[in-house]
Amino acid sequence: MQYRSFRGTKISEVGLGTWQLGSADWGVVNDEEAFTILQAFVKAGGNFIDTADVYGMGISEKVIGRFKKTVNESLYVATKLGRRSDEGFGWPANFSYDGMKRQVESSLENLDVPQLFLEQLHCIPTEELRKGEVFNHLRKLQTEKYIAHWGVSVETSEEALLCLEQEGLASLQIIFNLFRQHVADEIFAKAKEKDVALIVRVPLASGLLTGKFNEHTKFEEKDHRNFNANGDAFNAGETFSGIEFSKGVELSREIKNLLPDDRMAQWSIRWILDHPEVTTVIPGASKVSQVESNVAASALPRLPQDVHGKLRSLYDEKIKPIIRGHY
Repeated sequence: MQYRSFRGTKISEVGLGTWQLGSADWGVVNDEEAFTILQAFVKAGGNFIDTADVYGMGISEKVIGRFKKTVNESLYVATKLGRRSDEGFGWPANFSYDGMKRQVESSLENLDVPQLFLEQLHCIPTEELRKGEVFNHLRKLQTEKYIAHWGVSVETSEEALLCLEQEGLASLQIIFNLFRQHVADEIFAKAKEKDVALIVRVPLASGLLTGKFNEHTKFEEKDHRNFNANGDAFNAGETFSGIEFSKGVELSREIKNLLPDDRMAQWSIRWILDHPEVTTVIPGASKVSQVESNVAASALPRLPQDVHGKLRSLYDEKIKPIIRGHY
């Protein structure tokens, strides 16, 4: 495993996304399975874990909190706030200082830690980012020692650029993969200039970039790849990067033909890591074998420049014109 700097802290360039550990939107992952996945990740040298308070309404955070007590290694956990709608929460109350403080306190309790390493706004409305008050609240929470760092998970480059104007921003979490390449052109240079870490989510386009799906693949009823395949529940970009599934399967075959060998998932992550502005990639995993495959990308050599060129040409000509959702 290779490591990159997050505001002076060395974090694994391949992290672990844990939406699936909330046993919601990906099917059920029990505690034993979750611990096995987390153990495999740490054993491989991973030390950066991304979660959110709404992943199973605290389940993912609590599992990670219990797991942290079983290991001696330093683990850096990032969580997110802003999307709760249970009793006492919701928009716009979530974006007041008191609302944000209550969400932070809930995550602190779930993770059983005295301070959050990284708190992120969780794809909140663009208008709230424009108002700017949420950033003042985060700064106050940081001053009060509730959080060490703060960042924002965004859906669009417009939102990313708004956030990059904010003093104290430590990170941006973005969708960036072979089905969403243009983001690099729009925000990477400025993020580097501002010393803002880039955390890449949906790196395998919800599994399309593993090469394991075909046009007849079906997903469980509660799997977001079933109920949000067309953006019916939330932004389409969070599922298959906004590409219609059957078209995505077709295009994934074209991508696979451009890669050095059949390790499609690993090369897809390697492609992201070839961008030095990226700090860490956070693929999810519901099996140990997926953890092992994901982290192995860190040991692969850079893709040849001509392969990068061919992948970009395919993207510009065939993929970008058919992306759905706001991006």
